[in-house]
Amino acid sequence: MTKDVVALTKKMPDPLSVIAGLLSGGPDTLVGAEEDGALVRLHDEQGRPLLSVEAPLLVQVRGEAQRLLGADEPEVPYWWTEARATTGVREAEALAGTFAARVATLVGGTAWPRPAASSLAVVNTEGMTAVPVPAAAQPAVDVLTDKVAVVIQDRPVVAMTAWLADTFRAAAEAELGLQIVTPAGTRLSPTVRGALPGWPSRWVVQDEECGYYDGLSGAVLTWANGAFVTVGSPEATPEDPRTPVARSFTHEIADSGERQLAISFRCVHPADDRLVLGGALEAVWREISGEPPAGWGTEEPANLPWSLRQVTDVAFERAPAPTWLVVVGTPERPALATVRVSRTKGGVEEDVTLAFGYGPGETVPTDASIMRAAEILATRHDLQSMLVQVRRARRDLAVPPRFEGPGVPYAFVLGAEEVRTMPGDRARRTPLREKPRELGPKTRPALYYPFPGNPSDLSGWKDFEELMRHLKG
Repeated sequence: MTKDVVALTKKMPDPLSVIAGLLSGGPDTLVGAEEDGALVRLHDEQGRPLLSVEAPLLVQVRGEAQRLLGADEPEVPYWWTEARATTGVREAEALAGTFAARVATLVGGTAWPRPAASSLAVVNTEGMTAVPVPAAAQPAVDVLTDKVAVVIQDRPVVAMTAWLADTFRAAAEAELGLQIVTPAGTRLSPTVRGALPGWPSRWVVQDEECGYYDGLSGAVLTWANGAFVTVGSPEATPEDPRTPVARSFTHEIADSGERQLAISFRCVHPADDRLVLGGALEAVWREISGEPPAGWGTEEPANLPWSLRQVTDVAFERAPAPTWLVVVGTPERPALATVRVSRTKGGVEEDVTLAFGYGPGETVPTDASIMRAAEILATRHDLQSMLVQVRRARRDLAVPPRFEGPGVPYAFVLGAEEVRTMPGDRARRTPLREKPRELGPKTRPALYYPFPGNPSDLSGWKDFEELMRHLKG
């Protein structure tokens, strides 16, 4: 597998320390810079990359190294310098480790993972060759076929790093699927889970028993015709494929008492130069957790302290192109959101997916606090709709390669404008057992529809589907 190696340092790596790190392959190693110097590579004699190094990133958000790497981190702010070794070249991993070890030693800091970054010695690169282009054209791509781009990741959490985000974009532009291959112990960041498109894209997990399986569905996989595909059952028919499911995926684990509160909502604002973005997310965050978000970024790790002004500036600079953001909480209250800001005919849309994690003994917020958050969105932030769910899932919010079960609807909110434009009294006369509650002014209310919200009772989905059919007429 390829290896990602990270240097975590209090000081920014200066040119001399970077050069010393790049000389880990000896003085004859070829060095090249791309993307206006944001990416530096060590090449073999044919000019193909052995090692790719990203520009250092200043991290000002506490807990990101622990969340994504399981590593101890310096006090914020600190510098995150990431290197990626090329697939299929054993010495390339040693190059990455030596690069990170040298940078950390010269600047002062640590390198992750420690076993890979334990030597400062020059790595013998004589006769070393890398994978051919075009696979090496993207630093994160390990195998490229006419169907998919395959990324091999061996780290605790596969995150939406700058490299992986570029790979998502490149695969989409080339109309290819993206398949991420990991060992069994790896988890996905919710950002990556939410970004994976449909087939043939998938998360491929290595397994001792069945070889490979899909980390999100459990389907047993095999490599065939240039992509990982599902294995068919002997009893399969076109109407009933009967794909085998890996036992590792369905292995029952006792309820740990961990829960997640998942909130997704959309706000549609009138287009205005005075518009401030991120306020809706901050309002919900404060109401649920009692504090604002800790940090944000356009990739992971989230490296910037939370700032409405900076979020707004970035979105306006990129308009009319959409803007994607990740927002994180503190280690004491795990929370993560993805935000997509886009310009449409209706105005400026903010699509938010937010989750909070709770451990055994921690109380999931009550109906009253969720209603207050919904009312703030409805009266101050142009809420269109909102769905709240409760899940049996990890407190740290990472996605494991096993069945966790779906969330259960806790509440649905219809914005005031949606209620107003719905014909007749349809929004108020629903098939639910409990009547909707009005939020905001009586003359123009939003409606709050409560559900059972019990993770052990999936009947809430039936109620939710009936409500959606009713509202759509």
